[in-house]
Amino acid sequence: MRLPHLLLAALTTTTAAADDEARTNYLLHCRGCHMPNGTGVPPYVPTLINELGRIVATPKGREYVVRVPGVSQANLSDADLAVVLNWVLTEFNAETLPRDFTPYSASEVAAARAKVLPDPLGYRQALVRD
Repeated sequence: MRLPHLLLAALTTTTAAADDEARTNYLLHCRGCHMPNGTGVPPYVPTLINELGRIVATPKGREYVVRVPGVSQANLSDADLAVVLNWVLTEFNAETLPRDFTPYSASEVAAARAKVLPDPLGYRQALVRD
């Protein structure tokens, strides 16, 4: 096999492994409330399907997604949480993601996690209204 083919094979394997790890972390840390398929239990646990893509289109919404208590307090490193969030967005929200969507980084997640969100449902309702 030629070098470009080896690099492509390694990249594909790495991407698949990262997706598997993100999905596993989603199932371990998120599915209890949001169900394995992201549907949630509205109105108490919002769906993750095609709603977050619209929310992350604004800076406040983007930060909100990380600040939700179940997200910000997940027992994951900032880097692993960024990977899970990016997976949720691309897996469940591909149709509604902004065209210029930039994946979350570990540093962005760390900064947002530091800000406590006292009323996540009220904050989300305000974001959706705006």
